Amino acid sequence: MSPKSPASTRRKLAAAALLATAALTLTACGGGDDDGGKPVADVSAETDTGKAATVLDKPFEKPNLVLTDTHGKKYDLREKTKGQPTLLYFGYTHCPDVCPLTMNNIAVAKKALPKADQDKLKVVFVTTDPDRDTPAELGKWLKGVDADFTGLTGDFATIQAGARQLGISIEPSKKDKNGKIVSMHGTQVIAFSPKNDSGYVLYGEQATAGDYTKDIPKLLKGQNP
Repeated sequence: MSPKSPASTRRKLAAAALLATAALTLTACGGGDDDGGKPVADVSAETDTGKAATVLDKPFEKPNLVLTDTHGKKYDLREKTKGQPTLLYFGYTHCPDVCPLTMNNIAVAKKALPKADQDKLKVVFVTTDPDRDTPAELGKWLKGVDADFTGLTGDFATIQAGARQLGISIEPSKKDKNGKIVSMHGTQVIAFSPKNDSGYVLYGEQATAGDYTKDIPKLLKGQNP
């Protein structure tokens, strides 16, 4: 076996560093009234690769998550999205900024696709605040974004374990100093390939609707963006 080139080694180290950063990235959603109009999200900076998408050297395995959808029915993530291009995000409906922005960016990009391709794409939103995000609440919120997006809720420990498998940290919701309930969660979107169901592409919160519009046609085919 020939030795790895220095460039290849550097790329792998850079990807490993990004994943380490991603695992620690948390967003505080739900600031108080005295924030002076500043964004309520306080997010650690991620490695700047110059691109919205990071193709992972070692793809993630799709989490073995069995939760409840917006119709109150059991939803097995692996079973329901098997062989389909899937975008997975962990957030919550009371989030005032990052979560709705991310989901709306994806919704805009989806609408730019031909109808046949829109039907192929699976977008799954898993709540990090299951005590408040009931199936009905999730359904109502997602209807305002894209009625075809899948919303999932369930036991917090199960959700947290599933997120951890993807290097995404989430914490139980709690009250801030102003008495408002906030949820700390990672802001990564993971894209799963329809070819092998592996999570091979990661997006940070800086990804725009334009980025998703450009990349999703390739993601639908399991290609690198």
